[in-house]
Amino acid sequence: MFESIIKFKTNDVIIEDKSLYPIPTKLNIPDWFKELKYSIDDKTIKGCIPFLETLTSGYILKMPIDYHIVHNKIVENKRITKFETSQTSLPPSVALKTNINFSGKNDFHSTNQLGNKCPFTQKNKNLPFHKILNPWVIETPPGYSCLFLPPLNNADNRFSIIPGIVDTDTFENEINFPFIVNGDKYPILESTIKVGTPYVQVIPFKRDNWKMKVEKMDDKLYIKRKFKLGKNIIHNYKQLWWNKKSWK
Repeated sequence: MFESIIKFKTNDVIIEDKSLYPIPTKLNIPDWFKELKYSIDDKTIKGCIPFLETLTSGYILKMPIDYHIVHNKIVENKRITKFETSQTSLPPSVALKTNINFSGKNDFHSTNQLGNKCPFTQKNKNLPFHKILNPWVIETPPGYSCLFLPPLNNADNRFSIIPGIVDTDTFENEINFPFIVNGDKYPILESTIKVGTPYVQVIPFKRDNWKMKVEKMDDKLYIKRKFKLGKNIIHNYKQLWWNKKSWK
């Protein structure tokens, strides 16, 4: 089978540290899922292929440096949000070359860009949205784009990026990621997001034009499909319908 190639390109500083390289999402499956059993007597989510595919599709980007977040804290009678990085002493020229928040500068989007009624704004406690600068330029073949979102069913409870789609076959620069602090769980957050923390799932896909239709299902075909659905007591979808994908 033909394999499409997705390329992650970066500068000479980052390329020397293989621990920061993107990885296939399948290498980031959570331990709680690995430890589950699946059998006729114990039909856990371990046997759900659609759920498994969320944990294995695409690639994972990791935090390039430590980020210490202070969010929605009262300091000198003011509500603040800020972050500091693990390498604030490096000169701006290094930050520019690596496209990382080395300087500790608060790169952010104001709440005006989303408005007060946006649930993202409310969850972020009506404070500006910080932006993580990503050192990787991502390239896909002609006709392919990438969906960027928090790691599916495996996200960090403290924060999540705002999802987006980029035509990575034509866009030639790094893609940076504004994120939302989980204010529902952490009304006040003071925490360090450690270097290497998975924070973005990248799923490449081929672009197509689509047109929607609504049709009545043929009754005989419907019954036939329902019978097929219950043919095997376990692994039915896996054996009869699933097309396994390869992510390397």
